[in-house]
Amino acid sequence: MAAGRFLMVGAGLSGAVIGRHLAEAGHQITVIDSRGHIGGNCHTERDAETGVMLHVYGPHIFHTDDAEVWDYVNRFGTFRPYKNRVKSTTRGLSGEQEVFSLPVNLHTINQFFRKTMRPEEAHDFITQEQADTSIENPETFEEQALRFVGKDLYEAFFKGYTIKQWGMHPSELPASILKRLPVRFNYDDNYFFHKFQGMPEDGYTAMIARILDHPGISLRLETEFTPEMGEGFDHVFYSGPLDGYFGYELGRLGYRTLDFERFTHQGDYQGCAVMNYGEEEVPYTRITEHKHFAPWEEHEGSVLYREFSRLAEPGDIPYYPIRQVKEKELLAAYVALAEETRGVTFAGRLATYRYLDMDVTIREALDAARGFAACLEAGAPVPAFFTSPL
Repeated sequence: MAAGRFLMVGAGLSGAVIGRHLAEAGHQITVIDSRGHIGGNCHTERDAETGVMLHVYGPHIFHTDDAEVWDYVNRFGTFRPYKNRVKSTTRGLSGEQEVFSLPVNLHTINQFFRKTMRPEEAHDFITQEQADTSIENPETFEEQALRFVGKDLYEAFFKGYTIKQWGMHPSELPASILKRLPVRFNYDDNYFFHKFQGMPEDGYTAMIARILDHPGISLRLETEFTPEMGEGFDHVFYSGPLDGYFGYELGRLGYRTLDFERFTHQGDYQGCAVMNYGEEEVPYTRITEHKHFAPWEEHEGSVLYREFSRLAEPGDIPYYPIRQVKEKELLAAYVALAEETRGVTFAGRLATYRYLDMDVTIREALDAARGFAACLEAGAPVPAFFTSPL
């Protein structure tokens, strides 16, 4: 197979992983990004004042059951063990603010209801006394929560937080958002279930820099992509916004974005990495204290961010695809346009308009690179998507 010249639009995980795979196969890869750094929203950097490793676009905790993906990231970085243990400040049954553990677990249930139940007792209490069993087929987020945990826990931990995060009432959101309701009837407060969990010792940006460190890869930052750029390459992999590739000609896909309010503290401000705020009256969704994302380090100073969610406007960084009915209709129209476009493959969270965890992003990038190589070998057409956005 003759060596090709391929353009990766985006220096995040998708572009880096696909580019590395193809570079190792002997191809010449150019990676461009409109930002002045690599890593996309996984970008990390040291704070000049405190030395704390900052997750610049919000926390990213690596967790997966995919052994190949876990081996892949460990090839390019040393991962330290890290368990995500989230707390929530919200009103208890007394009406006073209290701090609880998330996800909802046996400690949360006993603390909230002022009881000392064993696992079986707590299970029966929630399913028989709290859950609204009259809701047989939950269709909305609110019905899903009421069906499985009942009114009290729903209003304390899910209702206000969801209204702030999504900008709409849970009764307007599909039940699928809360499909796997995190409730445990033991004292396990590890937020994730996955077999492999950790944090790169020197940050995600250093890891992605090593992925891109190959003689077959050239990198150009602060470079805006235009479709005409693809004319000088054999194929383009595009990981930017799907609607942006087409100049938003059909309209803009809806996203939620985040605003961060930074503040510093001498010492330990909240004693944990993530503190949610479940009440709608508190304007921010959570406070993150970034030195706790690297518990193997010691820092006197601390850097924290209050997070505020809102509807994304042109020029904002898109975070969470809304994917309601009208967005899905517009997405289908853009997918049809993409499938008529030759010489371009769309990959990654923005180009497929889906919220993707990092491990899924890497898995899909590896699969796309292998699928692309197979198409080249067979002389077959290269699809616009190796993973359907629909």
